[in-house]
Amino acid sequence: MQTRRKKLDDFIERYILLKNQSLMTKLCIFSSFLVIFPVLSVAIISYARSSVELENEHRQYSGQVIEQVESHIEYYLQEFEITSLKIINSPEVSSLFKNEKNANVVEAARNTLKYAAYSRADISNITVLVDDDIVIDTLGLRNFYPSVKIKGEYWYSSVPLNGMPMLVTRTLKLKNKEQPVISLVRRLYNPETLLPVGMLIMDINFRRIEEISNKVTISRNGYFFILDAKGHYVYHPDYTKLGTKVEFSELLQLQNKESRTQILKNKRKDFVTYTYSPNLGWGFFTAVPYKDLTGGIIQIGNTIIVTILISLTIAYSIGFVFATSIIRPIRRLKRFMKEVEIGNLSGRVQVESNDEIGQLSAGFNNTVEKLSNLLEEVYVSKLRETEMSLKQKEIEIKMLQSQMNPHFLYNSLETIRGMALEENQENIAIMSFSLAKLLRYNLKNDSSTVSLGEEIKFCKTYLQIQKFRFEERFEYEINIPEWVMQLQVVKFSLQPLVENCFVHAYGQCNQKFRITISVVLHSESSFTIRIEDTGTGIPNHILDDLTKKINQKTANYDGQNIGILNVQQRIHHVYGPDYGLSIRSQLGVGTVVEMVLPMKEMSDEGEM
Repeated sequence: MQTRRKKLDDFIERYILLKNQSLMTKLCIFSSFLVIFPVLSVAIISYARSSVELENEHRQYSGQVIEQVESHIEYYLQEFEITSLKIINSPEVSSLFKNEKNANVVEAARNTLKYAAYSRADISNITVLVDDDIVIDTLGLRNFYPSVKIKGEYWYSSVPLNGMPMLVTRTLKLKNKEQPVISLVRRLYNPETLLPVGMLIMDINFRRIEEISNKVTISRNGYFFILDAKGHYVYHPDYTKLGTKVEFSELLQLQNKESRTQILKNKRKDFVTYTYSPNLGWGFFTAVPYKDLTGGIIQIGNTIIVTILISLTIAYSIGFVFATSIIRPIRRLKRFMKEVEIGNLSGRVQVESNDEIGQLSAGFNNTVEKLSNLLEEVYVSKLRETEMSLKQKEIEIKMLQSQMNPHFLYNSLETIRGMALEENQENIAIMSFSLAKLLRYNLKNDSSTVSLGEEIKFCKTYLQIQKFRFEERFEYEINIPEWVMQLQVVKFSLQPLVENCFVHAYGQCNQKFRITISVVLHSESSFTIRIEDTGTGIPNHILDDLTKKINQKTANYDGQNIGILNVQQRIHHVYGPDYGLSIRSQLGVGTVVEMVLPMKEMSDEGEM
């Protein structure tokens, strides 16, 4: 079960969600579904709805037209019923039903029929048949159809016996043509005996009916026809069908159906609309080829298809431009990512917008920038570390080259001191003793930090030696409070600074040279050791260069100011970059070097 489910999920992801396809392909296919399905749905629904509406409108329109035609024809034929009653009730015709059948009576009746026929152009002939073989018609010799044959026609025996008229379709045979007519027939009765004595036949041509039928504009290829109650054609544009039986039996069943429409199964597949006249007993029909009826529907369908194709073309054109605007920056970003993969960090993606893709591109640029800076920092750091290591090795080598055995020097100084005492050279003895103390201080303590008291003692020894050297031209003063004597300082941090005073400040000084060492409080957690001299001062360009070197995080030894830079680096190493040296100087006034250190007593951490 799980295997089948997994296969189904794989199929959906690969062929429906297009998992491994490009983004451009996904956008095109998904947009196709999003565009085509709604448009096709609207088109199909619109087409189906339009078809139904057009068909309903045609039914309604055809029904209204047929009802109008029906009412016109009913009214038209009712006029002939009135005319036939006038003829029957006229004295001249009534005399034929009695025993007065002489030539004068027959001629008077014929004149009455002629007058009635001549009064209306749509009456082609009027015939009166009397049972004793008297025949009177208005055509006379022009009638090439023997009137006696009328009794043999299909409708003759079905004429109502109650005197009501009946309408049938017949054909008059004249000399040069045959004329289809609608015949109004009714039985004649003797008014005295009320017995049937004959038949009145009024032949009505199709002139007026054709005029009415021609106004039935259902369709260019449609036509109108009438059937009687027995299914014979009463009217049809094809006169050869008049009086014949209708060839479609389903039309005879429409009278009993609620639906007044029918699609005939003929070649044209006619759409037939029907209405029935109970007054005449006729059915009125219109037949329209179904393709004509659906012509408007097909046109609507074609319009919908053309509209869909144009809409899809426009939509795909706009969609392609839109998709390209999305895909182009993504492809550009992909290309630059490949460059980054191979190590090229110099390129940057062009940001063209502030949307999500633009923000992604900007973020990528920032990431590459930071990565490039980080790599550069690592490279520079490694380079500086290597350079510092090399310089440190070089210094160590130089120190090793210049180093002498401290014990040998210490013993030699003790020998000099003894010899000086023997010769009563107290000054030489004191200097030798002071130098020996310096060497002893260097030998006995390997810790990186000492107490300020020890460092001051060492510095005093150095100053005493310098005092022997410069005598009255130099003096010094040390103002150190007792509360700082046990605080930590970096070992050998004061002596190099004091020595710089002699090396750089004393040389061109014409007045008495003075060095002052003092301590002030810097903050609640730190203090400052201040070394002041009254030397010549430091020129501004040299001071700026020295300050820049002191503020650098890494050592940059160039053979100058090694002592002060060494002290700065050792302070940073022991206490961190928040502590260290600063220098102020003024030409002709002197120089001040300040050393900021944390308040840490030796008892807190012990000697290191």
